[in-house]
Amino acid sequence: MKIDSIRIVYMGSPGFAVAPLQKLLEAGCKVVGVITAPDKPAGRGKKIRHSAVKEFLIQSKYDIPLLQPENLKDPEFVTDLQGLNPDLQVVVAFRMLPRVVWSIPSLGTFNLHASLLPQYRGAAPINHAIINGEQESGVTTFLIDEQIDTGNILLQDRMAIGEQETAGELHDRLMESGASLVLETIRQISAGSVKAKPQDRYMDPELPLKKAPKIFKEDCRINWDLPGKNIMNLIRGLSPYPGAFTQISRKEDEAILCKIFSASFEAIPHEDPPGTIIGDGKRRLEVAVKDGVIDIQSIQLEGKRKMDIRNFLAGFSLMPGQSRFS
Repeated sequence: MKIDSIRIVYMGSPGFAVAPLQKLLEAGCKVVGVITAPDKPAGRGKKIRHSAVKEFLIQSKYDIPLLQPENLKDPEFVTDLQGLNPDLQVVVAFRMLPRVVWSIPSLGTFNLHASLLPQYRGAAPINHAIINGEQESGVTTFLIDEQIDTGNILLQDRMAIGEQETAGELHDRLMESGASLVLETIRQISAGSVKAKPQDRYMDPELPLKKAPKIFKEDCRINWDLPGKNIMNLIRGLSPYPGAFTQISRKEDEAILCKIFSASFEAIPHEDPPGTIIGDGKRRLEVAVKDGVIDIQSIQLEGKRKMDIRNFLAGFSLMPGQSRFS
């Protein structure tokens, strides 16, 4: 079966899903329909916002049928989807599909996941990999089944995680790698050269399975009693979104919430309690942790814009030894 004769329905919503769709279209794949999230009001003005995938289609030259179902089990949507007569469905950063949807195409439905499955199944694999201090990540294509992220694996692509790399930076690299892997997966499906393998063949009995659940606000709070490397991994793993947060307490003021987006850690001896601000308060903002010092480089006070530390300290005075994070 030639790759340009496979009728493909593509499903995805956020920015991570745009690059693979663009890759398929530029390669001449026959994308006969796109499924994305419904439009929704956002911001203070409640202006209607499109998904990144819909925005890409609006701005592109491609005229492709677009469906935005509220309910994936809605009989009308299922009928419309069947009417597209897909041979294959490709899913990238979308919702969990019911059987009535993923079972439609004769060649199956496969998903792109931003981890080396079976590790880091779940909604936030990029964040959790960095938070846990992993040195390697990657992308996986796998056939969708009844459970979340458990289907038979088609292909994988591995990559090293940089020592200072943030979740945002890894996201962008995995997005490009994933786009290429999606196209290669379709090529191999069309050629009949790929064989789906159960995920247990990829399991290392020496390594426990690590999960990647959705991240909630309290997961983002910095615990200054942790080792410096753990704190750094949390900051990197939540940057730029949703952001690791803490509170600044000054002697004369109430505590103020803030987010930290970038920092560095140095293992040096000191006698200050964890969370104590020990920098000069003018050019550097250093915070004591139990095994060293964290030098904060980018910060955002609640309700304010993100700033580099020198600009922040120019307008926000901190007295070393008398101010702290908590």
